[in-house]
Amino acid sequence: MSDPNMVEFYKRAAQLERDRARGLGFEAPGTLGRSYYRRRAQRRSLLWPALLLLAAGFVMKGAILSATGADVYDARVAELRSAPGVVEQIGGWIMQADPVTLWLADKITLGVTMART
Repeated sequence: MSDPNMVEFYKRAAQLERDRARGLGFEAPGTLGRSYYRRRAQRRSLLWPALLLLAAGFVMKGAILSATGADVYDARVAELRSAPGVVEQIGGWIMQADPVTLWLADKITLGVTMART
């Protein structure tokens, strides 16, 4: 007669040996073992870093517009757009005052004036 507990034991021991051969360690149920951290090291989406970079660019443009004023900012952007180099022209196109930049500049200016009073 075979003991059902021993059958279960040998099945589990064989599973542990297969996992060990694949580079995994013993992982008790409900714990965070090596496979959990290996799974998290997979390639992540580039969407969130790209959105964060885009938002930082808009905040930077708004801060520059708020600090320099609309007339000076527009004059500098016009200089960039009329420059002979392609990079400068692209920079002028990127730095032009769009609705998001204008809105952020107004909010930054409002925040600075409220902080000063």
